[in-house]
Amino acid sequence: MQISVEISSYPLADDYIPAIKTFIDMMNQVPGLTVVTNTMSTQVFGELELVMNTLKEAMAYSWQTFGKNIFVCKFIGTNLDPALKPHG
Repeated sequence: MQISVEISSYPLADDYIPAIKTFIDMMNQVPGLTVVTNTMSTQVFGELELVMNTLKEAMAYSWQTFGKNIFVCKFIGTNLDPALKPHG
């Protein structure tokens, strides 16, 4: 099953950019995921198990490395990758 996730990261630290950048870099390194980043959020597209396992690992790493961080996510059970053909 393919899914799409929109995720925003809000590190509770004055120096928040390294936490956000590291999270996005971790997502971008995974073959099989499409990652689209803009100034408001990051969108991740791919197979359910791969997306969820990657999110779990990246979020855990972020908390362990950078401390408190709020993640806000929206999930949909289809691949809405803008590079793919429109879905009906």
